[in-house]
Amino acid sequence: MGWEAWFTLLVLAVVFFGLSRNYGPPDAIVLGGAVVVTLAGVIEPEQAFGGFVNSGLLTVAALFVVAAGMRETGALDVFGGWFLARASSERGVVARMAGAVPLMSAFLNNTPIVAMMIPVLSKWCRSHQISPSRVLMPLSYMAILGGTCTLIGTSTNLVVSGLMTEAQPRHPDLSAELAPIGMFELTWVGLPFAVMGCLYLIFVAPRLIPDRKDLVETLGESMREYLVEMEVKPECRLVGQRVEEAGLRHLPGLFLIEIVRNGEIISPVSPRHLLRAGDILTFTGMVSTIVDLERIPGLVPVADEEYETRAKQRRDRMLCEAVISPKSPLIGKTIRDADFRATYNAAVVAVHRGGKRLQGRVGDIRLENGDTLLLQTGPHFARAHRNNPDFILVSGVEESRPARDEKALISAALLGVFVLLLTTGVLPTHLAAFLIAGLMVATRCISAGVARQSVDWQTLITIGAAFGLGAALEESGAAETIAGFIVEYARVLGPIAILAVVYLLTSLFTETVTNNAAAALMFPFVIPLAMQPGIEISPRPLAMAVAFAASASLVTPIGYQTNLMVFGPGGYRFSDFAKVGLPLNALLFIMAMLLIPLVWPF
Repeated sequence: MGWEAWFTLLVLAVVFFGLSRNYGPPDAIVLGGAVVVTLAGVIEPEQAFGGFVNSGLLTVAALFVVAAGMRETGALDVFGGWFLARASSERGVVARMAGAVPLMSAFLNNTPIVAMMIPVLSKWCRSHQISPSRVLMPLSYMAILGGTCTLIGTSTNLVVSGLMTEAQPRHPDLSAELAPIGMFELTWVGLPFAVMGCLYLIFVAPRLIPDRKDLVETLGESMREYLVEMEVKPECRLVGQRVEEAGLRHLPGLFLIEIVRNGEIISPVSPRHLLRAGDILTFTGMVSTIVDLERIPGLVPVADEEYETRAKQRRDRMLCEAVISPKSPLIGKTIRDADFRATYNAAVVAVHRGGKRLQGRVGDIRLENGDTLLLQTGPHFARAHRNNPDFILVSGVEESRPARDEKALISAALLGVFVLLLTTGVLPTHLAAFLIAGLMVATRCISAGVARQSVDWQTLITIGAAFGLGAALEESGAAETIAGFIVEYARVLGPIAILAVVYLLTSLFTETVTNNAAAALMFPFVIPLAMQPGIEISPRPLAMAVAFAASASLVTPIGYQTNLMVFGPGGYRFSDFAKVGLPLNALLFIMAMLLIPLVWPF
């Protein structure tokens, strides 16, 4: 090897070490590595940054907007609540997830699916006195496995497909083997992966998954407790449902104190009590669950008569928390008399008083120094009143924007059109993705501003920069040299041994760095391996091994973002993922060695 190859391998080792030890953001580390090999003259700037216009990367960017559109319209929330409605046992919940989560993740980005399902599952667990740790790890694993079933199921598949397309001009004799991955080409192996994984998670994993307290249980009563009154409007879907059936009996961090009906107080509230239009429900609890209540169409706070109830009017409103200062003119006034609408252009949703559980009607509470108010405000309230002497502290509440419920069917239809376009091949994958993303904005399923915010730029920069490092491995000759080394020791056992080495190395990398980076950094070894003298193997099965191994990040919480998302809410330890994920990874490896050669012959 020349100095370029040794230098590239040294930079790559530093990048892997930095990523595994979390010395900085992944995008900064990988991009830094690409810049270093470019400055050293190993590759040209066009090669270093050419990955940023790769079709796979562009498709990933557009899919962030498509998934955000599904989330903004509440389509995912409706589905999540529906499929858990009648579950009665832990195994029943996991079995229901097995029928829904892999299917959703096959066509949508895994991250919004897991983000939507975490509160749904946590709420169900608390109402059935089951630790969320028992179901949240299976949620993440099922989303990962479902993503292996189709081209768009996970960004890793798109990255590998884009790399294959990019390699075609450099290897015209392998153009057929390097054709882009078809929409359902991966299904032949991905579906058995998902089925085997779900069976393992239903019947074997419960013996290995720990029973731990989640973050909310750990914090317990230290969280702020608000008093809020919600009125059931005639159009609310809760009308005619029993309290338990409506999911209001054991809400996470929230307690239904009483129901006021025609001036009469019903307390304590029975789980079999029927809800009627006009009922006023009094809750006490934490702000995150109050936000969930406020998102239910037709269930509105009654502390302010001018509260915006219609989704279109609430679209430009958000929730803020404001702490009353000792000099505030609000002290001594009731919420009803404070006239928040005229004074601050805000409506009171709930009130918290430190260390005390407030009682009575919210509108009749006399405000005191230090009370915290949950307010429905305009988008600039926090900035406008940050220095207002009436308040000590003003801050916005995350994820308090109301869902665009009236657009849910449109977003679901657009997703169906997207799948149809990819299945028929009428448009290239990246063009179809941008078309649907644009229609999501044009039909107002998602605003242009939120669409821009939904794009995970860190992920995109990491993928694009990893393409540059991959080009350096190939240009410097490092990939070819290492491929020859692998062949030298695996030649005796034949192509299956080479396939196993590629799969295992990719699996190791994906647990220590991001899955997309692992795929982009392992792919450059695929073609040199296939072209080694005396080895009769097509690059396609090796590329598929990279795709499947990079996606199956199951052994550590840092390998994939959905594992990190459930890590805190499930109260897990680092070792919990190894205990459950290692046996599953071993099963998937065996299946891959059996199925990949059958679907993509050597």
